[in-house]
Amino acid sequence: MKYLFIDTATTNLVVAIIINGKIAYMYDNNDNHDMSSKMMPVLYEAFEKSNLKPTDIDKIFVVNGPGSFTGIRVGLTVAKTMAYTLNIPIVTISSLEVMASGICGTALINARRGYVFAGTYDEDLNVLYKDCYVLMNGNLEKPYVSYDDFEFETMKPKLNILKVILKHENDEPMNVHKVNPNYLKLTEAEEKFNHDREN
Repeated sequence: MKYLFIDTATTNLVVAIIINGKIAYMYDNNDNHDMSSKMMPVLYEAFEKSNLKPTDIDKIFVVNGPGSFTGIRVGLTVAKTMAYTLNIPIVTISSLEVMASGICGTALINARRGYVFAGTYDEDLNVLYKDCYVLMNGNLEKPYVSYDDFEFETMKPKLNILKVILKHENDEPMNVHKVNPNYLKLTEAEEKFNHDREN
């Protein structure tokens, strides 16, 4: 089986191609939120170095959040377009689960103003603390895994994409039109709109 994995939800752009249970191509680099210009060249390189065509892909795994609102949309747009036009099954995965895949613990993404997106996973990627938007507090289970810099100790993620794929390999594919971002919170524009409407 040939799988494509896409994650644009954090500061790191991650694109991987998995062929018969082995990683044939892996790109994992901090692109400083420049996903829109990096995504297509990296995807082109992924297929070229794997000697595959997009039509060879059996399933697409895409991270749908939480994380960067703009980044999430970049990855989802590419994944959904491929899935729809080439009739490829698509499955969504949490960014926090991916971050915790190599170091089990609580994955954190800075959501600003003292809030974080947080999710805790064990070594088998079972959910111990469901992904949420929460005020950072000491009750979240350590170790903390994050790409972001905090005033407390965190560990940089060490992704285990094969573990993630193995867990979700048999997930029921989604209707591509129902694949949506999982922001876990309203955008600032939506929050302002609701605030203005209430006042």
